[in-house]
Amino acid sequence: MNPEGVNIYKSKYSVRETTDRLRQFLEEHGATIYARIDQQDELRKVGQTISALEFLMFGNPKAGGVLMAQNSLVALDLPLKVIAWEDDSSKVWVACNNAKYIEDRYSLSHNENTPLNLEKLINTALGN
Repeated sequence: MNPEGVNIYKSKYSVRETTDRLRQFLEEHGATIYARIDQQDELRKVGQTISALEFLMFGNPKAGGVLMAQNSLVALDLPLKVIAWEDDSSKVWVACNNAKYIEDRYSLSHNENTPLNLEKLINTALGN
């Protein structure tokens, strides 16, 4: 599985702990957590079963505002999102949109330090 524009990382933690670690790291670095959704639990409520899957929606209005000033349409991909899920082999993965993919999609100027670049954040939070 390698969808275009998506970065995928392996986690050595459970889905819940992975999401907890990401949330804590984000909050410690000034991000606002707008939503945390346990998709497995939500689907259980409607009689469906999936492996563990959690979703975080987060952002930093100051950083996101700079991007939206360049192109208002980038708001379609903001706030940022990250998911953690367990596959059929009980391995846990984390996925988010690729920064360059979003920059290209909205013709944003390329910036190595863009708030869209979540690679360092995810790797640091997960101790990779």
